[in-house]
Amino acid sequence: MALYEHIYLARQDVSQQQVEELTTALTDILATGGGKVTKNEYWGLKGLSYRIRKNRKAHYTLLNIDASPAAVAEMERQMRINEDILRFMTVRVDEHEEGPSAMMAKRDRDDTRPDRGGFSGERRPRRF
Repeated sequence: MALYEHIYLARQDVSQQQVEELTTALTDILATGGGKVTKNEYWGLKGLSYRIRKNRKAHYTLLNIDASPAAVAEMERQMRINEDILRFMTVRVDEHEEGPSAMMAKRDRDDTRPDRGGFSGERRPRRF
């Protein structure tokens, strides 16, 4: 069994519940092939750098997979057929990272960042 990191982008029109159902379906495909998903992270609805099939935003999801190459190939084949999935990428890794991914750690950091006392919206006098 090989280790993979897999990220897929779902259309902005689908709900978060439908994205979770897509993830469950992909997990079932891998289980049928003898693999398993060790970590599942929903990163949320994020803006895209450029339009993909007329979508400006997409639902991002990360899956850490422990499966055979044949099971991953079947999952990717099913993803190509599905119209709700805009893009996906699967990368083989030597080992999975422990704890939350960099995207989840970034979200936690942003939530706890104190106010730096920058521009508060008041007009400042000009200096000449």
